[in-house]
Amino acid sequence: MKVAAVIPAYNEEKTIANVVRVLLSSPSIGQVIVVSDGSTDNTAEVASQLGASVVNLPENLGKGGAMLAGVKNTDADYIMFIDADLIGLRQDHIDNLLAPIKTGEVAATLGVFKKGRVTTDLAQKIAPNLTGQRVIKTSLLELVRDMDISRFGVELALNRLLEEHQIKWATVELPDLSHVMKEEKLGFWKGFLARLRMYKEIITYFIKY
Repeated sequence: MKVAAVIPAYNEEKTIANVVRVLLSSPSIGQVIVVSDGSTDNTAEVASQLGASVVNLPENLGKGGAMLAGVKNTDADYIMFIDADLIGLRQDHIDNLLAPIKTGEVAATLGVFKKGRVTTDLAQKIAPNLTGQRVIKTSLLELVRDMDISRFGVELALNRLLEEHQIKWATVELPDLSHVMKEEKLGFWKGFLARLRMYKEIITYFIKY
């Protein structure tokens, strides 16, 4: 069973290194693909220097488009989607995401933060299925509607796929893991506006599709 890790990234030069290192050191991951989604910083260079395969998108397509670009650059049986801004990613998190897949129990897993940081834990308690940490059988992704234009609505698109096709999946806990909040990356007001845009993209996908 070949597993490829796909990391959609937009200007994540500060956090991408640790994420890539952990994935590259995992014996369960056969390929690590970083999709630089129109980044204007050194995201692509950092990932490439560490040994990841890098897909450089000339313009920002949004999260869904970046994820799909990564999928198109691998022949792996399973895709592990991982966010580029994670704090505290460890090998046991990778193992947790893959364990139910390896036993054949399910065709997909969703990772949920636990005991990471209050803000990120709370967000996942409110919407546990809107997670960027997941594994799914590659062949199933062909059934996702409009993944290329879904932007931040891609998590809804993937969840809908599981529901509509009655695909077996499991939720796994990812202890002590969190991510950088948009307000921390961009400053409060810019981050707040970026968060609103993210919610708008999610709601737009929900209404339209």
